[in-house]
Amino acid sequence: MGRFQFDKPGGAAPGKLGGMTARAPQLRRITANLVVDAIEPCLPFWCGRLGFEQTAAVPHEDALGFVILARDGVELMLQSRASVAADVAPLATESFRSALYLEVASLAPWRTALADVARVVPDRRTFYGADEILVRDPAGNVVVFAAHSG
Repeated sequence: MGRFQFDKPGGAAPGKLGGMTARAPQLRRITANLVVDAIEPCLPFWCGRLGFEQTAAVPHEDALGFVILARDGVELMLQSRASVAADVAPLATESFRSALYLEVASLAPWRTALADVARVVPDRRTFYGADEILVRDPAGNVVVFAAHSG
């Protein structure tokens, strides 16, 4: 953190978060939950190609409904649309699409792992100094691998 800062007009004043004081309840972590049509086609990408390990699985009907994947202290959840619909009915007709930003020490091993995966854009260097690889997982979610120099 602290590599760059974007100022937003009308943003919260220093020491305040959306009207909460600096003593607001503490957040412990945030974990992405990607909603996908089916989990099984995503596992070769996340586990086989990127080295995540499946640490939990919950079936839904005749397929996987939810999994937790972990690697290097990072967790990712995948949940099927059918599982979401059964669990939270008002979301049954919603459309989901996400982008994940994964900061990595070096892009070299990720270039190897993703060598034959189509890029969203050519590998690039951003205005804030990150070298990035952008791909899509089998469910269409954008996954950005970023290495910051210095």
